[in-house]
Amino acid sequence: MTAILALDTSTPACSVALLVDGVMMDDFRLAPRKHNELILPMVDQMLTQAQLSLSDLDAIAFARGPGSFTGLRIAAGVVQGLAYGADLPVIPVSTLAALALDGFQQTGDSHWLAALDARMGEVYLGGYEFSENDGSLLVKRSFEEVVIKPDQVPNFDKAYQGIGSGWCYQETLSNLLPSKAKHILEDAAPKASCIVRLAEIAWQKGETIAAHEAVPTYLRDEISWEKQPLKVGKR
Repeated sequence: MTAILALDTSTPACSVALLVDGVMMDDFRLAPRKHNELILPMVDQMLTQAQLSLSDLDAIAFARGPGSFTGLRIAAGVVQGLAYGADLPVIPVSTLAALALDGFQQTGDSHWLAALDARMGEVYLGGYEFSENDGSLLVKRSFEEVVIKPDQVPNFDKAYQGIGSGWCYQETLSNLLPSKAKHILEDAAPKASCIVRLAEIAWQKGETIAAHEAVPTYLRDEISWEKQPLKVGKR
């Protein structure tokens, strides 16, 4: 039995997922500023429902970023504590890759440009391509994830679909595509159910880290103190 727990607090959404031998359980909630009080009870409830303990798991996965600085620190801290206490390996997963996978699962379109609102007039941006072979998910990253102003993004030579709150700059980003996107899912937020699917692939490849290495990936070194509300994704 392979059992992987995943959690995400990288945006105003808060989610937990459990994958046990291909069977998925997930809990997704829009809960701005409530991540600290919700995440551990959500984990406990899911493990209880599955009749599992932490020691029954093979690994714990988390959304390592980019995303909200506070949210990323919450997830990393919780995962470090859980994984260290149960002597479990950790699997960090990109929030942008999880967003892109959600788009693929919803529509079947293979090329996705995932963007999160980074405030300060910038977006976190990543491109991903998906396919399936004999029931196995294949993932390819098109380019390195960046934090960038939308009007500084170079033109793309692939027909991407768009997903994530960064598509609030839809007019600018759409003009960079070689053809009009069929799908722009601006209200989508990263989901632990997608994170755990990507974590399963990493687990099969042996791509895990120790608990103390579970740290966020910010992409931006400085913290924005501007009091601008982050775009809220919806299920």
